[in-house]
Amino acid sequence: MMSRLTVGNIFKVTVALLFFPFMPLLVLMIGVRRSNWKVILEGGLYVALVLAAVALPGNAAQFILSFFVVLGLIAVAGMRSYMLRDLWLHPRTRGPQVMTQSGAVTTPPEDLSSALAWSAALAKRNRSRLPSEAYVSILETCQTLDAVIDAETRQPLGDPQFEYELSATVRDYLPSVLQNYVAIPPKMLETKQASGRTPNEELAEQLQLLAGQAETLHASRHRRTSAELTNTGNFLRERFGHRQGGFDFGIK
Repeated sequence: MMSRLTVGNIFKVTVALLFFPFMPLLVLMIGVRRSNWKVILEGGLYVALVLAAVALPGNAAQFILSFFVVLGLIAVAGMRSYMLRDLWLHPRTRGPQVMTQSGAVTTPPEDLSSALAWSAALAKRNRSRLPSEAYVSILETCQTLDAVIDAETRQPLGDPQFEYELSATVRDYLPSVLQNYVAIPPKMLETKQASGRTPNEELAEQLQLLAGQAETLHASRHRRTSAELTNTGNFLRERFGHRQGGFDFGIK
């Protein structure tokens, strides 16, 4: 389960509420902190409109109008801050709990690679209970996610939304699907549930969705890496391309 109830987040929300007139500035700060140009422009627009409304000279009627304009901008900025919570209120991940044969309760580790290995090990321990297609799908999904984790470990993108989706998939979604399935008695695996599907059919569909999510994360990660390589190449060509043949450092 992904929870945002942490000491750090409580402190952030408390400060934001105490200084609620600065909500437009908070949106701008979120954008700057996460290098998100859309959020930066949005926050800058809110701040500019507030300053314009405050600086607007006039009579009492115009003052009242400016007051309500500023109040409305603060309210809008507050709602946008909530909608952008993934960028500044980081979730705490609590993996699903699984009861082992010895009675001990285990949970996936916090480390992404370890959490993924935990899910793969759980699938291998229950291979005899899993449909063969489901078992293969789990291992393929783990392999895809492992490649994403390895690339992110070597060169982090610094994208909080990407990090959140990867973390949720590895630490929460995949372990939850496995845990829920292995908890079902074998004799009920072909019994239709309220949804009209059997647990085996539910497992197949959920694993297909997780495989799609893993492929999406993999494609997104490497598409951005390719774009960064292209940008670096464009910079180098622009910066040094005209010097080709222009220097000789004594290298034969």
